[in-house]
Amino acid sequence: MLSRTSSPAAPLDSTGYLKQVLTARVYDVAIESNLDFARSLSRRLNNKVLLKREDQQPVFSFKLRGAYNKMAHLLPEQLQKGVICASAGNHAQGVALGAHKLGTRAVIVMPTTTPTLKVDAVRALGGEVVLAGDSYSDAYEHALELQAEQGLTFIHPFDDPLVIAGQGTIAMEILRQCQGPLHAVFVAIGGGGLVSGVGAYIKAVRPEVKVIGVQMTDSDAMARSVAAGERVQLRDVGLFADGTAVKQVGEETFRLARELVDEFISVDTDAVCAAIKDVFIDTRSIVEPSGAMAVAALKQYVATHKTKGETYVAVLCGANMNFDRLRFVAERAEVGEEHEALLAVTLPEERGSFRRFLHILDGLPGGPRNITEFNYRISDASLAHIFVGLSTADKGESPKIAAHFNQHGFTAVDLTHNELAKEHVRYMVGGRSQLAGSERLLRFEFPERPGALMKFLDLMRPGWNISLFHYRNQGADFGRVLVGMQAPHNGDAALRKFLAELGYPWVEETDNPAYRLFL
Repeated sequence: MLSRTSSPAAPLDSTGYLKQVLTARVYDVAIESNLDFARSLSRRLNNKVLLKREDQQPVFSFKLRGAYNKMAHLLPEQLQKGVICASAGNHAQGVALGAHKLGTRAVIVMPTTTPTLKVDAVRALGGEVVLAGDSYSDAYEHALELQAEQGLTFIHPFDDPLVIAGQGTIAMEILRQCQGPLHAVFVAIGGGGLVSGVGAYIKAVRPEVKVIGVQMTDSDAMARSVAAGERVQLRDVGLFADGTAVKQVGEETFRLARELVDEFISVDTDAVCAAIKDVFIDTRSIVEPSGAMAVAALKQYVATHKTKGETYVAVLCGANMNFDRLRFVAERAEVGEEHEALLAVTLPEERGSFRRFLHILDGLPGGPRNITEFNYRISDASLAHIFVGLSTADKGESPKIAAHFNQHGFTAVDLTHNELAKEHVRYMVGGRSQLAGSERLLRFEFPERPGALMKFLDLMRPGWNISLFHYRNQGADFGRVLVGMQAPHNGDAALRKFLAELGYPWVEETDNPAYRLFL
């Protein structure tokens, strides 16, 4: 057994960790979280998918398990001086809650990139927040300095046997809650504390169950370290999944992961955004990026191995999502699931091209597609370049759609996996144009139903021209559309008649200063 003051001199074996998990003190602050059946995801993947709901914990993350187990083993004189930790947020909340429960001081060093939601949550629990550095590793170095200066006890977020054992109680619950067949458990990896604890318990009790470690493609220190046979320190880490943005994994977690993890899977931002949506559909809850990584990897695993009828568990390890990120997540989820194709299409700059484009769209293989986005600004006298988003049903459709347009005489480039296009270009199509004379700028609300755009085109008068068009599906019953129309100066009566016949709500923005300055 471990003493109350220190880690063991020799590394624990699987039996040692099994005992530590079974005797861990976590339930003073943690709950036994649900293991929920993901009905929709299971049906889509043809496998039974279970979600371990660590997002239900009092601090919306599993981290309080390990933190409290470590703190509960401290001596009274250590608690009297206080504790300190470095964390991207979830471990910080666990330490703050544990310190409140034990009546001790908690200093929390957090990276400056930590979402405000997590910083505020730590302060609300009584933690003293210090912001330092751009990543966990930077915050860790500063925390060690403060620890030495103030005589505090450091509570490591992952590289401590007591912390690892606390996280292992998740596996203890999973195996108790899932009595039937279980083929694999998917676990996100940052520093490795969670996967080490889960792996140690599962391999001691049911070694046939696979433990799959999951990392972001831009924060994969554990996978690289295992491949290299030694701990690797990353120069930089991605910050979208800030809860797992660790430059170097722990010594003990590296030792355990190398022995216990059956496979590593890397997932990207779009896949994680799609997984956040998957979790929402099944649970009506929103997890943070790190919390959805396991689901993203589970989907990738099924697609790679073509499995059917198996049972998988994905650990939803956290739900401390910054509200401001939801817009980005929603934008990228469709691309991550490949439910949206992004294309650049070149049309002749002549009357009727737009209508011909729509007819070709209706004739796409597999049936018509909804337009999810349409950006166009007149810029050339002979060619029109449009940025268009189209709904898709299956992965791999975007190259086929581009080929279809090319076969019908419209040059098309598939931008679905082009990061520049997804991050920036889609928002930058436009600008001033010397060809946009006599332009009137109108803002519409189009009904989100088939034929709404065609009705608009059919009612346009001969001699009128569309010089700007911007639309993005927002998930509402109506679409917000901005249109630049070139109509004669003396055609005000005809324009008003057109608008009356159209019947869509509209506002003229020709005198809007934003339009004057930028468009």
